Amino acid sequence: MNPYDIKGPYNPNPPKPQPKKRPLELGMEQLTDVEHIIAIASGKGGVGKSTVSVNLAVTLARMGYKVGLADADVYGPSIPKMTGTEGAIPEVEVYDEMGQPLPIDAEIDDNCKEIIVPIEKYGVKWMSIGYFARPEQALIWRGPMACNALKQMLLQVKWGKLDYLLIDLPPGTGDIHISLVHDIPLSGAVIVTTPQAVALADVEKSVNMFRHPQVEKPILGLIENMSWFTPAELPDNRYYIFGRDGGMMMADKYGLPLLGQIPLVQSVREGGDEGTPAALADGPLYDAMRAAVEAMMSGETH
Repeated sequence: MNPYDIKGPYNPNPPKPQPKKRPLELGMEQLTDVEHIIAIASGKGGVGKSTVSVNLAVTLARMGYKVGLADADVYGPSIPKMTGTEGAIPEVEVYDEMGQPLPIDAEIDDNCKEIIVPIEKYGVKWMSIGYFARPEQALIWRGPMACNALKQMLLQVKWGKLDYLLIDLPPGTGDIHISLVHDIPLSGAVIVTTPQAVALADVEKSVNMFRHPQVEKPILGLIENMSWFTPAELPDNRYYIFGRDGGMMMADKYGLPLLGQIPLVQSVREGGDEGTPAALADGPLYDAMRAAVEAMMSGETH
């Protein structure tokens, strides 16, 4: 019998409303001991930004710095593949509301905080959304969900003491980029391009984004990737298959330092595919990366 004269099916034992989950609260505690946070950006995809990011991190580690890299390209994370850490699963540490670590078998409530421990390899701490998804899985996320995932990749990770934390941004100038520059204390940005005109046209968008009055983050310089091709058997030869000095002209146009010109050599592709970054070994790639790092450290911000 329906005592309330409710039209339609009547359930005398309706389900109780479930309490709403508290929104994830993330502070800056895990970045307290990070000296410099540098975003690696590009106006478009296909310029080798992630390759540059990984090899910059390895180069910094080889130079004696404490380094971490956060893979913020949440739609196409490639860091696990490039570093040979596919299949690795980061550990999670749990702390109570007083910040004290809890044992593995402890009961967890809403006041506890979970902190992700990054994967360490080649002297670098790596974190990527790729560690939490299958390699073939498509991450179909709207802007707010992607932004929240990015914040977790940065603010819920036990980075510890670092000299440099590099953030490999997705290409473009979308929601993720705006969220990052507003919420993360960036020291500056490095923009990656290739010499060809189609890439340089999009570089201008990245420059203008970081220089926008509502953003105003310093640009540390420009790195021109795939500047020339040098075959291993002819190390003194240079073939400018993507054009020549496009990055230099763009740097001059915007008053930015050209931090380096990175050659296209076969070892870079092989290292990325095999999970052994080319900067681990001495050679033209490491020399170019080290020169770029030294220029970044010694140059002025713009």
